[in-house]
Amino acid sequence: MKSAVETLNPTRVKLTVEVPFDELKPSLDAAYKHIASQVVVPGFRKGKVPPRIIDQRIGKGAVIEEAVNEALPQFYAQAVEKSDVRPLGQPTVDVTEVPDPTAGGDLKFTAEVDVRPTIDLPELEGIEVTVDDVEVSDEDVDLRVESLRERFGTLTAVERAAGSGDFVSVDIAAAIEDEEIDTATGVSYEIGSGTMLEGMDDALVGLQAGETTSFVSALAGGDRAGQDARITVTVQSVKERLLPDLDDDFAQLASEFDTLDDLRADLREKVAETKRFEQGLQARERLLAHLTETVEVAVPDGVVTEEVNRHLESESRAEDDEHRTEVEAETRKGVAMQLLLDAVAEKVQVSVGQNDLLQYLVSSAQQYGMDPNEFIRMVDQSGQIPAMVGEVARRKALAAVLEKASIKDASGNVIDLDTLFPRDEQAGDDVEVIDADDAQADAGGPVAAPAASAVDPTAITVSDIGGFEPAEEPRA
Repeated sequence: MKSAVETLNPTRVKLTVEVPFDELKPSLDAAYKHIASQVVVPGFRKGKVPPRIIDQRIGKGAVIEEAVNEALPQFYAQAVEKSDVRPLGQPTVDVTEVPDPTAGGDLKFTAEVDVRPTIDLPELEGIEVTVDDVEVSDEDVDLRVESLRERFGTLTAVERAAGSGDFVSVDIAAAIEDEEIDTATGVSYEIGSGTMLEGMDDALVGLQAGETTSFVSALAGGDRAGQDARITVTVQSVKERLLPDLDDDFAQLASEFDTLDDLRADLREKVAETKRFEQGLQARERLLAHLTETVEVAVPDGVVTEEVNRHLESESRAEDDEHRTEVEAETRKGVAMQLLLDAVAEKVQVSVGQNDLLQYLVSSAQQYGMDPNEFIRMVDQSGQIPAMVGEVARRKALAAVLEKASIKDASGNVIDLDTLFPRDEQAGDDVEVIDADDAQADAGGPVAAPAASAVDPTAITVSDIGGFEPAEEPRA
């Protein structure tokens, strides 16, 4: 077999392949045998019909078509391996010449396919990253204290109109053009929290128990998500929250401390810990921003188009051109980020151990609220394991670069992330190591994966890189 590669642009190539008749003949013989087992010809036992009779009755074209369809994937894979092409997605194949089963000749075809672009990476060691200083204000501590007071507050029924901050028990119904979409009774809701439908806070303010009102709002979930519906709410009860006094008695009730001053001092340290953690998150985000701004990545149009179509079809908005433009821009950014991090993973020689993959899958299962064993089974059956391996490799690649970065706060103090976020021990020598690059090749390119653990400052989530849906369950 002979093959040649033509570069059409930085992200797409054209393979021209010629297969000698002798290499195609086993597929032709298999095609004759398969057709013979399917047809009934008087005078011949099933499966024993000679090729010349098949040519007469069925036609050489049918034999060639079956042989070529069966052999093309194998020859395409050989041409890809021989040329060191690294494809993304499925090729567009054009058969330009077919042999005659009896007279011979070559099989010739071309295949156009998106490929990984060549990415020139800068020096990855010692990248300078600046994060904000850790500053804890009295207001920060006051917010923590107030949150603690709310946890120990009590709800008391009142006979007055509801206001912001009150808790109401409501019956709620949604309808579109007189068709009832959904109902719920006894729903507890804090007015002003903004955690339900848009417009609900305004509608509830001023209502007393037993009163009903309605308003129009876009549905937030279900099959009719995004559509405007008439929302009807009936208030069953109104309760106000009474907060405990801020004194030493409250400190003893809400904590192990005897005085309010001791409690505030402890909360101040907790705020500082949270802000130090946020420094790690900020370091990751600014490192990603630095790489994105300094490295040029050519993005394959075919990969973007395929992902955009999948996204819009899942939303039933394939004809929404304005939304398509928005999704395409975010998807292009997301694919560029994935390709960039894949290149980083190669440069720092990231490998993914079974322990790495297992921890990621268990963490993802928890985020979906699924049993880990069931989640892993679904992921495996849907063929998404290679995509998961690729996502773990990207996380580890970013972590490796972050570990070698020079991270300082705005005041010039060196930040040691290891003291804030101790690394998990690496997989031992007895654990099988999965090559991240091979896994990405198996996956066919950048693939959306479930969100990573929120407690790892080096973890990349799908929402970080844009363009994909993080909350979709794995395909069964």
